[in-house]
Amino acid sequence: MVDLALKQRIPPLENGDRLTRYEFEQRYQAMPRHQRAELIEGVVYLASPLRFESHAEPHGHLIGWLGVYEASIPGVRLGIKPTIRLDRDNEPQPDGVLLIIPTSQGQSRLSDDDYIEGAPELVIEIAASSVAIDLHDKKKIYGRNGAKEYIVWQIFENKLNWFSLQQGEYVSLEVDADGIIKSQVFPGLWLSMSDLLAGKMQQVLAVLQLGLNSPEHQIFVQQLSGEGR
Repeated sequence: MVDLALKQRIPPLENGDRLTRYEFEQRYQAMPRHQRAELIEGVVYLASPLRFESHAEPHGHLIGWLGVYEASIPGVRLGIKPTIRLDRDNEPQPDGVLLIIPTSQGQSRLSDDDYIEGAPELVIEIAASSVAIDLHDKKKIYGRNGAKEYIVWQIFENKLNWFSLQQGEYVSLEVDADGIIKSQVFPGLWLSMSDLLAGKMQQVLAVLQLGLNSPEHQIFVQQLSGEGR
């Protein structure tokens, strides 16, 4: 905790400040009221108020889809807008993450003060458009730090990109002949992109259920639960 006297000596965060992660955290904790902020490539970004149809609702749809998947399997955790300590110059707060816990061979961990350290396996962001930071600087830092998959939903373009990290570079996963994208990291995490973009969540969840019933998902459940080891 930062005491009152120290708070008065620490300047507030401002958009465009260039800070180390340590300096960013110190100023963040000293702010008089909580406000969402991120450090991306050493630059501070303060969040704006969020609109419903262009952020809150699609965010809810993605989290609902991921929540059903999380409930189906041990060793996987879902988080909304968590702070992630990636490296010296980057501390983002993505719209969502799906991670494998360390005891199930996951690549990130929780610090003693309850922050994620290291890149989760899957990160999601809701982007206003293709020019948003999510498709540029954030994409670079997530890839550089090893986030295996990255989903960006461009709301105004009505477009979703699902990237897979391959040999250090993100490549787009493509829909199959049935119009489904399938995670390469989380077997059974299937998405009907056209239904999601159309707001047809019943169909989205029906396709996800097909993934949860697939043999590859059952094998993954056994692996994470330790069966057969």
